[in-house]
Amino acid sequence: MKSKLTDNQKIAISLISVGILTVFTVLTTIPNGPDWFGKQTKLHLGLDLQGGTHLVFQADTSKIAEADKQSAVEGAKDVIEKRVNVFGVSEPLVQTSKVGNDYRVIVELPGVTDTAKAIKMIGETPLLEFKTQNDDPTVLTDAQKKEISDYNTSAKAKIEDLKNKIKNGANFEDIAKQYSEDKTTKSVGGDLGFIVENGSYSELYKEASTMKDSWFSWNTIENSEGYNLVKRVSEKVDGKEVSANHLLICYKGATGCDKETTEAEAKAKIEDLRSKFLLSSANREATFTKLVKENSTEPNASTTGGDLGWFSKGQMVKEFENVVFDMKDNSISEVVKTEFGYHLIYKKAERPLNKINVKRILITKKSEANYLQDNTWVNTELSGKYLKSSKVSFTTSTNEPEVTLSFDDTGKKLFANITEKNIGKRVAIFLDGNVISAPTVNTAITGGEAVISGGFTLQEAKELSTRLNSGALPVPVTLLNQKHVGPTLGQESLNKSFLALIIGFSLVAVYMMLFYRLPGVLSVVALGIYALINASLFKLIPVTVTVSGIAGFILSIGMAVDANVLIFERMKEELKDGKDLIYAAKTGFHRAWPSIRDGNVTTLIICFILYTFGSSSVKGFGLTLAIGILTSMFTAITVTRILLLALAKTKLSKFTSLWMRNKKEIVK
Repeated sequence: MKSKLTDNQKIAISLISVGILTVFTVLTTIPNGPDWFGKQTKLHLGLDLQGGTHLVFQADTSKIAEADKQSAVEGAKDVIEKRVNVFGVSEPLVQTSKVGNDYRVIVELPGVTDTAKAIKMIGETPLLEFKTQNDDPTVLTDAQKKEISDYNTSAKAKIEDLKNKIKNGANFEDIAKQYSEDKTTKSVGGDLGFIVENGSYSELYKEASTMKDSWFSWNTIENSEGYNLVKRVSEKVDGKEVSANHLLICYKGATGCDKETTEAEAKAKIEDLRSKFLLSSANREATFTKLVKENSTEPNASTTGGDLGWFSKGQMVKEFENVVFDMKDNSISEVVKTEFGYHLIYKKAERPLNKINVKRILITKKSEANYLQDNTWVNTELSGKYLKSSKVSFTTSTNEPEVTLSFDDTGKKLFANITEKNIGKRVAIFLDGNVISAPTVNTAITGGEAVISGGFTLQEAKELSTRLNSGALPVPVTLLNQKHVGPTLGQESLNKSFLALIIGFSLVAVYMMLFYRLPGVLSVVALGIYALINASLFKLIPVTVTVSGIAGFILSIGMAVDANVLIFERMKEELKDGKDLIYAAKTGFHRAWPSIRDGNVTTLIICFILYTFGSSSVKGFGLTLAIGILTSMFTAITVTRILLLALAKTKLSKFTSLWMRNKKEIVK
């Protein structure tokens, strides 16, 4: 027969279990704690705490039947959700609303500072077109050349006129809203958000870097888009960027690797190369570059030497970034494993990552490409509407990233027909009006797949694939309102919320200890474990913490204590009848449970309603309150009970019984 556990053994096992749970929650809650489930846990802060971008888009439903408007806007919301995921934003919020007869889509992007890129990515419809080579392309006529010249002369005159208006006191933002030809930023006064030196607006950054905040540049900046006027808003240092070279040894099974090398062989080889580097006394950078050119399996490494240029966080894979940003200048890393294989990293230097918030007025210009592009290529019926899916793949010869397209049944037939009629000729793939690939057709392709290979980086290929998969917006959207929530304001809200949490917890703890003495102390310990469990769940689920969410958590603290109060009052009744502490504890928990259950279940029903039908802030309140209630039921019924039963087995049980009786009983 199996021996049964004694009460003391059960209590001991329960205490050990609570101890293990507490250690786990502490490790999960502390910053930079250990990895759980393959990823390091972190607290996700909402827009009101972290700062970021708040965008409101107006949906044009004028051409849609009244009965279908809501579903069309919901479809736009779904597409936008897919697009914002490209940023890797922590818990972005996308929701719809109706104001009068207007339908709107509200987008919140915590931590996003590149507003212009976000607006462009969200609002644009990626236009994918397939065109065939024109056998008789026309050259630019004299009339077209004159038209280009006249158009650009007019554009220059217009930008000079706008510059004079601003010099004479006109508001820059008002002029941008009225005259700028940048559709992405026109409605928000030309606000491009924060730009960087090596980004898409390098010419504008160069000009803004010579200016002071709130200055307007009197120079006209010409770039590929046209003629620009720039106003500098502010500058900030947002982290740092580093310059590095890397050496890659890939192995069979790694992403994009066509080698037959085993993983063990690859690791042994790269460790040997690292040893050779460390033994060398020559110029470290030159030595490392030579090793890369002779050994790296990365495409084009023999010419580039593994030079990655300057890059900031978010541009490399996580494992790579976790190492390189903590390295010293002119140093080599340990062997780093990523999905692409094993790396050695040589960090050359680092510098602050300066970002400048600018506003601009754009007057577009024309070039030969506006005319010759249409003459060189002929439209076909095949377009992105027939695209079934796209995915990132790698070329077998150079191992470079490319995007593979798969068409639906109609698209397969159209593509097969196009390739059959154009063997030996080029078929161009256009994205948003630009040629991104123009391969020569060697044979008819009937499988319904095409490849876009435009010298992409892996990140560019992923973004293109995501954009194509997200599809076109079912309704046009225009930016109605844009708001920046600064990190300073978010930090202030976080500090105040944290202060409220500390005050609320402290007052409850003091009250419980004064009124219930030693059992009150145990309830405070249980309350601390309750808070740790909540914080762990917020990280592990994860929950996006907002100001309203913190309010829900603070309220749940009161709910947690309420359960202990019911239990303790029931225990006092049993103790008054002369029962011992262990009996009173068991009976008190048993009799208090129906009241605790009913009260918490009714509150959970309200939380469900708030989360299902509420707006974003109300959802956060309902979710954190619900998590807090469920956790409080666990800690009150389990943790507090175990601690009290353990107390009942000690010499303090007699004094505890006296403390919990009223004064008359103590006198007797």
